[in-house]
Amino acid sequence: MPSFDIVSEIDMHEVDNAVDQANREIGTRFDFKGTNSCVEHNEASLRIESESDFQVTQIRDILHKKMAKRGIDIASLDEGKIESSGKRASQEITVRQGIDQDTAKKIVKIVKETRLKVQASIQGEKVRVNGKKRDELQKVIGGLKEAELDLPLQYINFRD
Repeated sequence: MPSFDIVSEIDMHEVDNAVDQANREIGTRFDFKGTNSCVEHNEASLRIESESDFQVTQIRDILHKKMAKRGIDIASLDEGKIESSGKRASQEITVRQGIDQDTAKKIVKIVKETRLKVQASIQGEKVRVNGKKRDELQKVIGGLKEAELDLPLQYINFRD
């Protein structure tokens, strides 16, 4: 019976490379000279630090461009508020991985609304879809790509 898995995964090595590239660009740009600005990467979070709110937003834009070039979907970033304290401003960004229960339930509901002969089941941080025909599974993928979900999805382990 054909099946596939729906996941939301980010390659953390690529995130690390994008952060390194962003830090290199920040170090060479004239408008950041002497500001001690940087992007720090810890496990599943990023921290942007600079002297002003405006510079933090500029660094965030640089980071977004570097991540887009490396194939990382920006929708997987959960950006916090810019916090100012004294002469420093910072922003926390969380890298979201996996499908949470609420989003998984939305995905199952969308699959059921297609009225195709497929079954969707939540398995931890992924959703498995089974069906008898390969074409129906491909229609499910098409329907999910059109759906408005705030999380980037990947479709893996497609088996006949």
